[in-house]
Amino acid sequence: MQPVEVSRGDGPVVLGVPHAGTFVPGDIKARLNETGLKLADTDWHVDRLYAGLLPGATMVKANFHRYVIDANRDPEGVSLYPGQNTTTLCPTTDFDGRPLYEDGQEPDPAEIDARRVSWHAPYHAALAAELERVRTRHGIAILYDCHSIRSQVPFLFEGTLPDFNTGTNNSATCAPEIETAVVGRTGAAEGYTSVLNGRFKGGWTTRYYGRPEEGLHAIQMELAQETHLASEDVPFAYDPASADRLRVHLKDILCALESLAPSLANKTIQGATHD
Repeated sequence: MQPVEVSRGDGPVVLGVPHAGTFVPGDIKARLNETGLKLADTDWHVDRLYAGLLPGATMVKANFHRYVIDANRDPEGVSLYPGQNTTTLCPTTDFDGRPLYEDGQEPDPAEIDARRVSWHAPYHAALAAELERVRTRHGIAILYDCHSIRSQVPFLFEGTLPDFNTGTNNSATCAPEIETAVVGRTGAAEGYTSVLNGRFKGGWTTRYYGRPEEGLHAIQMELAQETHLASEDVPFAYDPASADRLRVHLKDILCALESLAPSLANKTIQGATHD
């Protein structure tokens, strides 16, 4: 199993998919308990949800499961949300705070580092390479990081999560035009709820790559899974009818981002000239 799968396009938008993979190496799987083997915290079917929406988009997908290592966490293990419940670089608990491993089978620091080298690093090497390729071609690159989560996870947040959760680390990771285009469309999507920089402000990927002054724009979309799954529990089945309704809005978002690219590239060039 290759750590990462790249579907290359010729447009300015790159779709990051760090949590839809379900591969767990045998030596790790053998140490997971019943909770861990359920793989409940997968971003179920997110790659399928976005497939084909924007023909020119590049998709970079992690094939490994987040229980192997979380591709959207700081490789140094620094928490994204200090003081709040969250999961770690190599999670030992699930989103409900329950242990994932049999007693005494959790990875030690040496194993965590080995997983970082084998899985986390190749994913980000591929993502960084695609962003640079796209930026060279278009003058800018727009990273749209694709995520989903159960709509109710009391360990992580109170109540029910909105359907669309847009994260820009408080507007720091992309040009304001990008943020406005996305939240304008999520806010106008009939029958859906939305929030900007709520519980999810953008993970490590969005924060690390989002450098708009350099022509690298990043935005995270965390979808409530009830928008496209038949059930948020086993077997986590894809609901084609619900997903198709959602895909209309996702396509509108991605097309809007693509259409913004030329003007944003000109601004980047002008800014560099003035500097």
